Amino acid sequence: MKRRDFVMRALPAAAGVVAVAGCRAQETGPAVSTQPRVMWRMASSFPRSLDILYGAVEFFAARVAALTEDRFTIRPYPAGEIVPGNQVLDAVQQGTVQCGQTASYYYTGKHEALAFDTCVPFGLTTRQQFAWMQAGGLELIREVLATFNILSFPAGSTGTQMGGWFRRDIRSVADLNGLKMRIPGLGGEVMSRMAVTVQLIAGSDVFMALERGAIDAVEWVGPYDDEKLGFHKIIQNYYFPGWWEPGAMLSHYVNRPAWDKLPSAYQEAVAAASAETSAWMTAKYDTLNPEALDRLVAAGVQLKRFPVDLMAAAEKISTELMEEKAAKNPSYAKVYNHWKTFRAASNRWFGTAELAYQDYVLRPFAPK
Repeated sequence: MKRRDFVMRALPAAAGVVAVAGCRAQETGPAVSTQPRVMWRMASSFPRSLDILYGAVEFFAARVAALTEDRFTIRPYPAGEIVPGNQVLDAVQQGTVQCGQTASYYYTGKHEALAFDTCVPFGLTTRQQFAWMQAGGLELIREVLATFNILSFPAGSTGTQMGGWFRRDIRSVADLNGLKMRIPGLGGEVMSRMAVTVQLIAGSDVFMALERGAIDAVEWVGPYDDEKLGFHKIIQNYYFPGWWEPGAMLSHYVNRPAWDKLPSAYQEAVAAASAETSAWMTAKYDTLNPEALDRLVAAGVQLKRFPVDLMAAAEKISTELMEEKAAKNPSYAKVYNHWKTFRAASNRWFGTAELAYQDYVLRPFAPK
């Protein structure tokens, strides 16, 4: 089996599907007991306290060790122990660490098309994102990351995120004027065009920035992580949906020279463990977010929906931004055009059976 075929078969097409590729790697690969012992270091963009985001790194490392009979071990490090959370790409590129776990949209300053590896405003849901990866998206993202000597693997998704915590009520676009907000990626660019002062702050520093008043609003992930970070102790207004992150996907970065030195059985273990981590992370969030949301509401948090006019304005700006970038950058355009074509076809399908079912079943549970 070619390695590319293995990787694509290992990638889960839908969140919650348990990957079996790890078993296949053991069945088809050479006996790992004859392979050398290898030890890698892995830098994460997230603090240890976030036990799903950082816990996914520990899960991944444990699966790689199990698939290789403990001959290939990876030691994970939380944000700040080797490099700050938003410098994982640099650490992997330079070989400071052999691999890392991060969100590619942290590095749009290096290449704007990296936003599509995580998510973009009004883009793909978790299931759609994984499907796009299989449909050619992964190859395109890898072409971009190859310029940094990095090979990437999908590494999990948060699902659709919440819109975040705001000190003031947001009743229209005008209420965003002058707001200081932590928000990364293309979503940050959209907010900037709506008169928001955007700041990119690593997860380990967000609470302090909010507490000290350095920012007026913050988006992170969803109820489970937001509760752990304690945002509700400072702000009670909790907005939804996170239109800029409809299905945020994380990535495993691997230093290409280090990858090329690995035995093929170890390479397949990395691919299989990444696929399993994708399923694990999404299932964890889907399990723990409902309970966390109930606790937040019980503690006095006010759930508020973004106004329709704000959503419409943000979508218009998002489209304009992506079209502008595509017109200026052929490399960006190559990824964007493929993504745009896929999204249109996928939305036609999801807008049929999926929407009809979910609208009927979920509407009674929507916040009033």
